[in-house]
Amino acid sequence: MKIGIYGQFYHTNSETHIQSILNALQQSDVEILIEENFLRLMKEHEEFHPSLSKLPTFSKLDDTYDLFFSIGGDGTILKSITFVRDLNIPIVGVNTGRLGFLATIQKENIASSISQILRGEYEISERSLLSLTTTPDHEEIVPLNFALNEIAVNRKNTTSMIKVETTVNGEYLTSYWSDGLIVATPTGSTGYSLSCGGPVIDPKNNSLVITPIAPHNLNVRPFVLPDDSIIELKVSGREEIHLVSLDSRIITLKTETILTIQKAPFSIKLVQLKNESFTKTLRKKLLWGEDKRN
Repeated sequence: MKIGIYGQFYHTNSETHIQSILNALQQSDVEILIEENFLRLMKEHEEFHPSLSKLPTFSKLDDTYDLFFSIGGDGTILKSITFVRDLNIPIVGVNTGRLGFLATIQKENIASSISQILRGEYEISERSLLSLTTTPDHEEIVPLNFALNEIAVNRKNTTSMIKVETTVNGEYLTSYWSDGLIVATPTGSTGYSLSCGGPVIDPKNNSLVITPIAPHNLNVRPFVLPDDSIIELKVSGREEIHLVSLDSRIITLKTETILTIQKAPFSIKLVQLKNESFTKTLRKKLLWGEDKRN
């Protein structure tokens, strides 16, 4: 079994958690590689364990990997998909961050959780993605034109609202006068969209949600639609440019650029322990059921 390990940041006590992961993996007959930038980051800290220097590194993945360990929070998983792409490598999210809707393996249970995973005692949660194309083409988008959580347009360099002209499957929907607009997957429904009043959507649903950001018209509400829909956006406003974000990646586009958003042709596989579920995660992370009357 071949396993890649990746992290974005080196949090307090990260070395302890990383060493726990390596100890659990090294007890089994597995090949371990660490992403080269993550290893370089770890070497900058006094807590760095010299034995980690002996591990081989990678900069890109290929289809020979069996599992990909993402160490951090949900943001690290969003970055992980830029490595995994369409290779169908299951991602194991180890939550050393804060909330963690996607990174569901808790740092307190690393050893037992990894033992379960290596024995094959897990399920795969298949997650859909969105893809983005633009007219005219924008070269910066092409290499990583997909997002697991959401694709969003936002105003830039102005306090004035923008207008987002929106069509669905070629039919005009409306023009959103707002600070921006979010198109989210079910996975992303618990992220940026949720904070802007969007609904929580179970990842098993074949849906997308369009959520306006601070809309000027209060009768405008989030809109859930089938995930085979093709959405086109065109932004206009007082500025000649606006922002487009694909998860945590941000680019600047000229106004009047046409953005086409649709379901990506591949999905991401997240490893989920058999005693975990999306409903259980909601209860824990959103504190559902904490009402004293319960």
